Amino acid sequence: MCRNTKTLFNFDPPATDEEVRASAVQFVRKLSGSARPSKANEAAFELAVDKVEAAARELIDSLVTSAPPRNRELEAAKARLRSANRFGTT
Repeated sequence: MCRNTKTLFNFDPPATDEEVRASAVQFVRKLSGSARPSKANEAAFELAVDKVEAAARELIDSLVTSAPPRNRELEAAKARLRSANRFGTT
């Protein structure tokens, strides 16, 4: 869990709402130690995800940089190459 956390800031195109939501779910899963909450904790889990998602979106939208936006396709290709080198896969 949370090993593959992705940077969402300064990409072209910008992070989607789905990516921000997925990031929030991943964060709450890590904090709670549970990939899936019990029925008793489901409401608390979803509320936490909603709040983290809102905070993450606010953060991403308010950050400023002078660096040009990174290209998603290029960054994904670099990550695949690093993975192939690390794990010996193609």
